[in-house]
Amino acid sequence: MKDNFGRQIDYLRLSLTERCTLRCAYCRVDEGYCPKAKELSAEEFILLAQAAVELGITRIRLTGGEPLLRKDILHIVSGIASLPGLQDLSMTTNAQMLAEIAPDLRAAGLTRLNISMDTLKPDLFKEITGGSLQKVLDGIQAAIEAGFNPIKINVVLMRGVNDGEVDDFIALTTKHKIDVRFIEYMPIGNGTDSDKLRMNNQELIAARPWLVPVAPRMHGQPSSDYTYTGALGRVGFISPISHRFCADCNRIRIMSDGCLRTCLGRDAEISLREALENGKEALKEAMREAIKDKPLQHCFDQVLLEYRNMSRIGG
Repeated sequence: MKDNFGRQIDYLRLSLTERCTLRCAYCRVDEGYCPKAKELSAEEFILLAQAAVELGITRIRLTGGEPLLRKDILHIVSGIASLPGLQDLSMTTNAQMLAEIAPDLRAAGLTRLNISMDTLKPDLFKEITGGSLQKVLDGIQAAIEAGFNPIKINVVLMRGVNDGEVDDFIALTTKHKIDVRFIEYMPIGNGTDSDKLRMNNQELIAARPWLVPVAPRMHGQPSSDYTYTGALGRVGFISPISHRFCADCNRIRIMSDGCLRTCLGRDAEISLREALENGKEALKEAMREAIKDKPLQHCFDQVLLEYRNMSRIGG
């Protein structure tokens, strides 16, 4: 399935819930409890995924909020993993609940994991997220033992907060077969502070000439990947601000309430609820039309996104 700019759209990020076990400073600014009243059922998520795969989606990532808060998560994973034509099913998680369920997720058909971890300092982790760093570390170990490969650690860099830990995170790739990816702080839901907090990934790369570029693992991936002598995993840089990757964008997002977003960096969304009620073919037609109208590039530089929290755009 191609959009009007000739880009092959083959990747769906499916947000299962807006609820989360953490309250990360850059994600839920001044936000209270997120109700689950509008969340779709497991069967509806599986039907959405089936329609998407039949349109040419080959990769699906389950996101949130925190997807492991869904009590039916194993049912969702197994239902989507069994779809003919799907090549890859992954999940982004904060790992607060991962240690206990990692083997079951692997058995249900989940193939890869992205784990959010913005600092290696327990006290700072508590300050940034309200959660436990030890639970994340336990979750990573459980995921390694369950056979997930690769495991990717996502780090949102913030100037004056965790920017002194860049090389400590890179060092993790010499100890385990995991990838570490540094994500530029995005101007979403942060008032006017994003420019002050943002680290420029291109400057980080230039300051480390021993990093050697390597080919991407997958088509359309947003990260620029590097290796170095002694590395078991990769070091990646996701740079939506300093190095736009819109020209190669291959993804769409569907929110937990059934709204489709063709671009993370724009405020427009299309509800699929009516199409859901009318069955798979109606869903495919609605998704097909939305994909055709996917915009050429994001608009992170527009003020309107400053006041919509990251938690509202599907991870």
